[in-house]
Order: sequence, then C-alpha cells, then structure tokens
Amino acid sequence: MPRIPSVIEGAYLQDILEQPDAMRRTTRSLAAAHFLTADVLSLCTKNAIERIVLTGMGASFHALHPLHIRLTLAGHFCTMVETSEAIHYLPDLFSKNTLTVAVSPSGESAEIVRLLCDDYLKGPLIGVTNTPGSTLARLSSLTLLTEAGPESTVSCKTYLAGLSALHWLGAIFLNEKPSLTAQHLDDAAGAVETYLNQWKAHIASLHDELEGIEQIFITGRGYSLATAGTGGLILKESTRFSAEGMTSAAFRHGPQEMLSKRVLACICLGDSKTASLNQRLYEEANRAQAKAFLIGPGSNHPAFQIPEVPAALLPILEILPVQILSLALAARLGSRITATE
Repeated sequence: MPRIPSVIEGAYLQDILEQPDAMRRTTRSLAAAHFLTADVLSLCTKNAIERIVLTGMGASFHALHPLHIRLTLAGHFCTMVETSEAIHYLPDLFSKNTLTVAVSPSGESAEIVRLLCDDYLKGPLIGVTNTPGSTLARLSSLTLLTEAGPESTVSCKTYLAGLSALHWLGAIFLNEKPSLTAQHLDDAAGAVETYLNQWKAHIASLHDELEGIEQIFITGRGYSLATAGTGGLILKESTRFSAEGMTSAAFRHGPQEMLSKRVLACICLGDSKTASLNQRLYEEANRAQAKAFLIGPGSNHPAFQIPEVPAALLPILEILPVQILSLALAARLGSRITATE
C-alpha cells in the first residue's frame, strides 16, 4: 500500500473526518427544537403560501436538489434557482405568497446578502446557516442552524450538516414523524462514519487509478444531482484539477465524446428509477476505454462503495468517495489543500 503523503493531512482532512459528528450535532439540535414543526407550518398558513423558492449558491444550491424533488412529488409548487439568477432575472418569484428557503453556511454570501438587504423578498424566509448572528440568521423569519462547527477549507461538513437540516425541513412539509427522521439521519451518520473509517485504504487504492487522468466527470440523476454538482465543484476548488459535474443525460449530449483513457468518469448509480440508465452509461464509458467507476452499493471499486440508505439521503453518502478522490488527487499532485472563502 503506498504511503499516505503528509501533504493531505491538514484541516481539510480533519473537516472530512468530523462529518459524522457534525451531522449528529445538527440532528440533535433540530430534534430539540420542539416548536420547529409548528413554527414552519404557522409561517406557511399565516402567509397563505402558494409557492416555495429554494435558493443558494455553489454547494448550497446543489444541496437543495433532494428537497426540491421531495416537495414537488408531495404536490408543492416549488422552484429551485441560483440566488444570483433570481435577483437579476427572476425577482418576481418573490411575491408575498412565496416562501423562500435560502441556504448559506456563512450566512454572508454576497448574493444572499443582496437578496435579503435590497428588498427583493416580499414573503417569509427560512434560512439554513451554520453561523449564528450572520445576516441570513438575523433576517430570516425562521432560522435552521446547523451545528457543523468551524470549517477551514472546501465545503464538506457544512454541506453534510446542511443536507441533514434540509432533509429535516422536508420531513416537516411531508408530515413525517420527527423520531423517524432523526433515526434515518442518525443511521446515515453511522454509515458516513463506517465509510470514513477506511479513509487511508481508500486513498491508497486510488493512487494508481489516477495515473494519466487529465479530466474528471461526476454524473448523476434525481437526488444524485446534488452529488454531481457539488462533486465537480469541490474537486476544482480543492485540487485545481479539471473536473465537471452534470446530469448523466447531459453528459450524453456532447461530453461523452471526450471519453478516453485520460478521462475518469464517476457515475452515481442513484435510486431504482434510473439506476439502469446510469449502469448503462458506466458500461459505455468502459467500452470507450475511459476509467469509469460507479458510486453506490456494490460499486466496482471499494473506494466508491457506499452503504445503502433511503433514496433522499443518497447525496450524504455519495459525496464521500468524491471527497476521498480529492484527497487522492492532492496526494498524487503533491498539492496542499488550503483555505478557500
């Protein structure tokens, strides 16, 4: 087994390894907020909510995909839009009968601050943030605080804590039992811990796989769009390596022509609705002689194997192999992952 270079043993690795505890703290905090369900439902009833707008930037935006699917399938009129696009091109979304859910770990993202401070919002706002006292926390009608703790580098534990909080919020709208939601999230945190316990072996197993790779694609469908979008983002941010995240379907419309021995394709198997389509894409990538891995239970590579969880919680587990991939890339490139605001 190759030696793990000291270049990766810094704040980013520690943030990654702290993710299970960050999720557990967030779940405990939300479970202890006994009036949260009543407050959310009262906010919607009092303001005669007709539409829900989900917004954020970067990983915070991608984290909204599972909530968007869950709310839409439950019959809610729900729109997901980047904050920048909303304020410049779609300000009329924010009517007095619109509930906005905004996500920003810092609570100070430039676009979020402008949304809140420049009178775009006419209706109520639920803010999801990791920072008490931030602009988002102060100006929200109702705030869901995550308990990830300080994060030094690329979004990882704030991302998983945010996914946990958004799952809890979705459970409120879907009238699911808080005890069941807490159990699912606790189980997911345990699965995260189980996977990360093997971090050294996972990084070592990817060392030789990365030889000759010049381009990485992360693809998925449905809930896994959170993983595809965030995966491509954090690989670029953490390693400055060429990587893109997109839907598996979009990958077929052009980028698939790039497949070669120099390309690594990480394909989220996803839930049962489209798993066969993602499996087919994986097989086609292999035939094109690309380096291809499935992210999911029973993956063809141990570093990409994740425990089974409910479909809506898949992004919590799927992002872990991408984080490990970023560490393996940094180790191979000899580049230290530094803080990024």
